[in-house]
Amino acid sequence: MAVTKQQKSDILAGLVEQFKAAKSIGFATTTTLTVAEFAEMRTDLREVDATYTVAKKTLMKLAIKQALDIDLNLADMPGQVGAVCSNDDAVAGLGAVNKAVKASKGEKVEWTVCIFEGELKSVEETKVIASMPSRDTLLGRLVGSMQSPLSAMARFMDAAAKDLEAKGVTTVGELKGASEAPAVAEVKEEAPKVEEKKEEVAVEAAPATEQKAPEAPTEEVKTEETPSTEEKKD
Repeated sequence: MAVTKQQKSDILAGLVEQFKAAKSIGFATTTTLTVAEFAEMRTDLREVDATYTVAKKTLMKLAIKQALDIDLNLADMPGQVGAVCSNDDAVAGLGAVNKAVKASKGEKVEWTVCIFEGELKSVEETKVIASMPSRDTLLGRLVGSMQSPLSAMARFMDAAAKDLEAKGVTTVGELKGASEAPAVAEVKEEAPKVEEKKEEVAVEAAPATEQKAPEAPTEEVKTEETPSTEEKKD
């Protein structure tokens, strides 16, 4: 059944609206994809808020030009061309179709080009982008890395609680007090060593005071001089 001019106009308007709202648009060619495989791919796309639309190449080319002002040549692309529009995560929709591309090893579904971040990407660039992890996958990895130290902390607290229970204490303060008690006893035992040192110092200092006695001969010299002064007076 031939498509009327009005129907073409309606399809074009719908494509333009889809392309304007999409965060990324990937173009893939399909050849012998079965109905079941196509339905599975669309189910994966719905889960990440993405769509797969099949239309004539001329209408897609015109819609891309009107929506994004990008010249896209689809005439040389073999088979039927479908547009993958990712509405939430720019990578998630491409990743869902890339799953079908890998499953068929490129024989039933194959990438052509894509428009990512407002720029037209080549086939090789499209394959790289489609292989990237989605935002949800990256967030899941981030949450997992954050939970790792929290799990370690939980294990530490559980071990500490078991240690308190084994030592018969109920608080960390009691455990600390019990651990500091031997240190006080050791200080008390070392106290006599301080007194012994004081006695040794006193014994060594005593001889220094007795050595001052030899200064007395200075008085004997003076007594010898006194008779000589009396003789002069006589």
